[in-house]
Amino acid sequence: MNSFAPVAGRPAGGAYRVDISRGHNVGRVSSEWFSRPDDERYLSLTELYNDVLARAERAVTRVVDSKAIRVEARSDNPERLALIVPDEDRPVAPTNWSFGQLCSLVGAPASYLRELPAALAGINLQHGLVSHRGEHVKLLQTENGRTELRAATGPDYGRIWDHELVAAVMKIAGNGIGDTRWKVPGVLD
Repeated sequence: MNSFAPVAGRPAGGAYRVDISRGHNVGRVSSEWFSRPDDERYLSLTELYNDVLARAERAVTRVVDSKAIRVEARSDNPERLALIVPDEDRPVAPTNWSFGQLCSLVGAPASYLRELPAALAGINLQHGLVSHRGEHVKLLQTENGRTELRAATGPDYGRIWDHELVAAVMKIAGNGIGDTRWKVPGVLD
């Protein structure tokens, strides 16, 4: 991990720069950043903040009965699984995270179901939702070209939005570029 040293002649509360001669270089952070799709690589914290704020503004939460969720998967598209939820006119695509949360709700092994063709995984998840005791589930959906289920939690779940976390980091670290305490992985030299 890189350590951060104050810039000579500046007060401790001022800007910091990365001192690559100290600490350990952990290439995994930059490697993971570079392996992300282009639309998930940010060169500043401002870019990241604006994107996650826009996602939060497009998000919709609602509480539904778990027995009312229907799983749709077709054998002609073995990679795709979709959910039909009450009061939604289009299928909702679960993320890896929300799929795992639904599996956990019904006691199904998510790691195993993820390896199955979507039609078979869908049959198993649907069976779990129908045969499991019904309970209220808070769904977090976003719209960005497709409707995506980002979370399936308990009805009283409190949420800290990504933009709130990024704003807190920005108060400490600035924008993540230039002479700041923290660097966005893509801007490290």
